[in-house]
Amino acid sequence: MIRILLADDHAVVRMGFRLLLQSAQHMTVIAEAESGEAACRLYLEHAPDVVVMDLRMPGMGGLEALRRIRARDSHAKVLTLSAHDDPMHARRALNEGALGFLSKRGAPEALLEAVATIAAGRRYLDPGLAQKLALAEFDGAAKSPVERLSEREFEVFVRLAEGATVQRIAQDLNLAASTIGTHLYNIKQKLAVENQSELTLLAIRHGIIQA
Repeated sequence: MIRILLADDHAVVRMGFRLLLQSAQHMTVIAEAESGEAACRLYLEHAPDVVVMDLRMPGMGGLEALRRIRARDSHAKVLTLSAHDDPMHARRALNEGALGFLSKRGAPEALLEAVATIAAGRRYLDPGLAQKLALAEFDGAAKSPVERLSEREFEVFVRLAEGATVQRIAQDLNLAASTIGTHLYNIKQKLAVENQSELTLLAIRHGIIQA
């Protein structure tokens, strides 16, 4: 039996995923989290076989939760989910130690296949996204200015592009506002932008967030 921790901030989405996962006789959802903070706490409490986690959640979010879970347990098996199917989100999640990345737009059976694959200790990436990643490497898209950002800078960049303030980001990531300010300065320098509006436009242009 594959024991699963399901993390998503939308109750209706969690219910749908839970019903789908538990339709497989060898899978069971043992706990549900509505935030990155809850996912970290419940992982320590239940030690699930697989974590199925949305990247975009209130508070610290899925990427930071992934980072913290992996820091506590380097063998943690995490499948990240996103409403975005762009190569950049997938590459960042995999770089942080996720064993798989799946778009929420994918077919329902893909989730079952992904969980089973990751539970066995193998990586999972749906073929369409794998092709996008390969093409991005081939045509040089992976060397876009956004790719110059560190993992932490990318996290801050996305939150700023979505309209979050420096103070809110500092609170969510449990960091000093001055540290976020330093990241903001470095982001502006690397991306050659002057303000938050330009950051948002850049994120939309690269398909990182939706308009």
